[in-house]
Amino acid sequence: MNLPRPQDFLLNTVSGTRVVVRYRLDNGFTDALGYLLSVTDGACTIRTRQSDVEIPLALVVAAKEVPPPPPRRGTRTTRE
Repeated sequence: MNLPRPQDFLLNTVSGTRVVVRYRLDNGFTDALGYLLSVTDGACTIRTRQSDVEIPLALVVAAKEVPPPPPRRGTRTTRE
């Protein structure tokens, strides 16, 4: 079975799609989970909870679409 390259997936994914991208660092791998903002031939930008992360496509080893996050829980109240 011939799977598409993760770079091809990102290049063909609509901006605003929630994705997870695994990419190489000097000391291993890390993931960026968030919304795809933009993709060029050289890099993609993911909006995570903390910041926008620009990832060179050459460092991407895996990428896929993920479902929306679960709804936030309401504040807890104490029962008496």
